[in-house]
Amino acid sequence: MYATIQGFVTWIEPSYIVLENQGIGYLILTPNPYSFSLNSESKVFIHHYVKEDINALYGFQSLEAKKMFIKLINVSGIGPKSALSILANDRLDELVRAIEMADINYLKRFPGIGPKSAQQIILDLQGKIQLSPTENHPKLIDVEEALVALGYKKTEIKKTIATLDGNLTIEDMIKEALKKMTRSHE
Repeated sequence: MYATIQGFVTWIEPSYIVLENQGIGYLILTPNPYSFSLNSESKVFIHHYVKEDINALYGFQSLEAKKMFIKLINVSGIGPKSALSILANDRLDELVRAIEMADINYLKRFPGIGPKSAQQIILDLQGKIQLSPTENHPKLIDVEEALVALGYKKTEIKKTIATLDGNLTIEDMIKEALKKMTRSHE
């Protein structure tokens, strides 16, 4: 079983990269191959997928993306191809927001995801995603710290932060989070 592979990206194609380590080139399917730089050293978080006629390495630039991929492929009706498609076309925080808000129309915009698959994703994953809020928005660290200082639980904070608009100022994000958390306690 592989967790990570570190090496040099020697080849980039539309659906995969080749990462060379110790003279071995690993073909790694990835959601955004062109986000890697050719001939540069990279650490890739790996999921080794083995099923009937498939034996493949799937790679991600963050541990959070790898965890989301694993959660998605464990949803009934979602395979690795659909999971990669979802991750290639979206930011993790937006995907989590859509799942937590049960936004079926948002999920249906991904190739291969119809209404039934979107409902199944929501049913299986809603409330179960432990995504670091700072994965795509480092300024959310300040928001999280402020809410912890006010006495809110980290699990509640993470769930609320996942629904916030990352384009707001830190102050506005804190206000919005407080409104949402106050409503949930009523």
